[in-house]
Formats: sequence, C-alpha cells, structure tokens
Amino acid sequence: MNYLPLFADLRQRPVLVVGGGEIATRKIDLLQRAGAEIKIVAHALAEPLAAQHQAGQVEWLARVFTPELLSGVFLVIAATDDAELNTAVFEAANQRHLLVNVVDDQPKCSFIFPSIVDRSPLVVAISSGGQAPVLARLLREKLESLLPASLGTMAQIAGSWRDRIKTRLHSMSARRRFWERLFVGRFAALVSAGQLAQAEDELQQQLTHQQDEQRQPAAARGEIALVGAGPGDAGLLTLRGLQVIQQADVVLYDHLVSADVLDLVRRDAERLCVGKRASAHSLPQDEINQLLVKLAQEGKRVVRLKGGDPFIFGRGGEELQAAAQAGIAFQVVPGVTAAAGVTAYAGIPLTHRDYAQSVIFITGHCRPDGDALDWSTLARGRQTLAIYMGTMKAAEIAQQLIAHGRASHTPVAVISRGTRHDQQVQIGTLQQLEHLARQAPTPALLVIGEVVDLHHQIAWFGQKTPTVTQDGRPAVVNLA
Repeated sequence: MNYLPLFADLRQRPVLVVGGGEIATRKIDLLQRAGAEIKIVAHALAEPLAAQHQAGQVEWLARVFTPELLSGVFLVIAATDDAELNTAVFEAANQRHLLVNVVDDQPKCSFIFPSIVDRSPLVVAISSGGQAPVLARLLREKLESLLPASLGTMAQIAGSWRDRIKTRLHSMSARRRFWERLFVGRFAALVSAGQLAQAEDELQQQLTHQQDEQRQPAAARGEIALVGAGPGDAGLLTLRGLQVIQQADVVLYDHLVSADVLDLVRRDAERLCVGKRASAHSLPQDEINQLLVKLAQEGKRVVRLKGGDPFIFGRGGEELQAAAQAGIAFQVVPGVTAAAGVTAYAGIPLTHRDYAQSVIFITGHCRPDGDALDWSTLARGRQTLAIYMGTMKAAEIAQQLIAHGRASHTPVAVISRGTRHDQQVQIGTLQQLEHLARQAPTPALLVIGEVVDLHHQIAWFGQKTPTVTQDGRPAVVNLA
C-alpha cells in the first residue's frame, strides 16, 4: 500500500492552490465542496475563478509564488503547466512538512486525489496510487450505479441517533449488531422509498427490540456459524459466507483457509487458528468443539471457517452436534468443496458420459478404529475417485485399487494448492501415484479415473500441459 487512505477535515482550513487555469478550477471546486478556504497564487485567473474572486469566495494572494506564501496553510496544490514552478512548490512544501499534490506528476505528490463516490456524509474513495487513474474512474462509475442515493440520508439519520444509541446500548458489540440489522432491513427500504418518518419509527422499534435482547443471558445471544471457505481462491467464497464472516466477533479457522479469504474477515474480529495438519494437530477436535460452545455462551457470534465445505470431510457435523447439545443457535453456509473447485480449475470434469457416470469422495485419513474401505467397490471402472488427505497413503491406495481390479495404467492427477495462484497439477498413471504424491506440495487432492485425460484438452489456465519425463517420472508443472 503506497498511500494510506485518509479523510481530511478541510472545513475552514486554508488550502493554497498554485495555478489559476482549468485544472486548478476543477481542484478548487472539489476542495470547496469539502469546505476549504481557498487561497490562489496565479498570474491570471480563469473566468470561473475570477468570478469567485469578485464574490469573495476565494482569495487571490499573489501572482508569483514564493515559499513564504506557504505559511499557515493546511494543504498545497500545484496545478500549473510550468514544470519548474511545480517542482519549486513541491520542494518548498516538503521542507515545511506540508502535504502537497502536483497535478499529473505522481512522484511529486505526498497525497493524491482519489476518485470519489459522494453520498455525503458517506463517501467512497477509490485510488490506484496514481498508476491507473482511468481504471479507478471506471470502478467509480460502477459503484455510482450500485450505491443508491438514499445512503447519504440513511447515514444522516444514523448520525442524529448515534449518541442516543450509545446511552441505551452499552456494549460496542450490541451497538454493532443494532446498526448491522438496521442497515440491511426494513429501515433501509423505508429510507430508500423516502418514507423518513416511518423509517425513524422502525429505528425506534429495532432499538427497543435490541434492548430486550440485551437483557437476555449471554448464552441466548451467542451463535455459531459454520462457513465453507472454498478450496483457496477467495473468489469462490459465497456471498452469504462473506456476509457472515463480516459480522463475526471471533473466527476459528483451519490451515486450509487461504490468506486471501482471511483478509475478508472483519478487521476487528478476533482470529484463532485451530487448524489441523496431518500428524500435527493444533487442537484436538473435542477441544475445538468446547471452544466453540464456550465462545458462543459468552454471547459472541462465532464463525467456524473451514476450507472447502464444512460437511465434506470437515467434521462440521461433529461441531454442530456439540452446539445443539449445548442449546446454542447455529447455521451452516456451504462452501465449494475441494473436489469440485480444484478439479474444475485443473480442467478435469468429475463426470463425463463417455468416461465416468459416478464420482466418489473418500478420505485417505480415516479414524484408526474405523471400518476398512470397500476396495472392490472403489476399484470399479467408469467412475471417478476424488481422494482428500490421501498423499500419505498413496502407495496403499494404488496397491489396493490395482489388487482389486483397477488397471495400473488408469490416469491419475495429484493437484496441489488447488485454485490458488501457485496451483500445481501432476499427471500420471495409477502405478505412479506413490511417486506423484511424495513430491506434491500440500494440500493436495488425488483424482483417479479416465476423466483425468481430459485435462490435456480443457485445462482452462492455458499454460503448458504437465508431461512425463523421459525416465517415466511425471514432471511437476506450475499451471498458475
């Protein structure tokens, strides 16, 4: 982040603008909308500025810039077509530790003007750090069409009630819940329709409801949400999943949850890593269950964020059993499971009418006391096997499948860090599976079946196809 986004209060603060032409006029208009007192240094003023000067709306300090004119100003704008003068303004302001902007000369800017969506008092600013201003403008135009004009009115009403809400809802979390419910409910619809009196009535009713809820025991207010984070690419997080993690008080997440997804969690939410890796558990599952219940009983909105889908080899069912037994309210937000997302990104359809009429999801990491897998069923042809957590037992998997009738030349893929920027796909045969898995970065998914051959035709990343080296060993190829 090259520029820290800040919103400056310019009301009745002096801003010096060096330049009096068209560009200076545009900057001055923006500054005046923010309430700044404009002081101008220019040889001449464009007609709009001259009229403002005559009306006493701007002050024309001087025709020639000197460093002494910077005394007592808050910001400095250089908006001339004289590069030497602009440089002199920039250097003089820097020496006095003043924020300065030289228009269209990004290296000489200690602050920059963003593209703005104005729904005052709600303001959205978009910046590319001076690298792609047209891109920032296009994004602003999209946001302009998405954000209703009523947002400003909604923010004004909220501001007028803010102090009263503080006196009646004493905790920050209670106030946050109140505003979150208000802004996405009937209140927002009433403001949008221009029914402001009814909107304030709705606000009062919601406040009374929140106060009644606040008097309930903490355990009655807490809740648990299981959210599937998908296999890695943050773009695969569902809209509902994003909404839930943005409302969480605390998030318990796995190692499989990507950093890009974690970046979408609300900034002030507490984050606890309880993830598990093969042979290296951060917390035993029973302790995770107890922690979820404990946090919810404290009145917190708890999100259990899991890679993939929480109900497919994610132990989500066990965690909700614990919530139900403790009387904790809960919900589930499904996610894109690894087998669906990872294979799609690798160009491997799980089913295809010419190759596979069924797909079986299995885990290579079973309970020690669990029943053995039905290898005779798994070894049948014309089906796809998607094996989670199978790299450590790849040799046994290949051996058992071949022993029960699956051809040793059956195509296989080992997909590592699927859907992420560093995804790797290795292609080989069933007899090569152990070697493929041994050299695969984790997390990795094993895919066994004739559909793997379609990867060579429809891998949509468009990079070089993984091949097998001359000594028969598959090559690791990065498809990112």
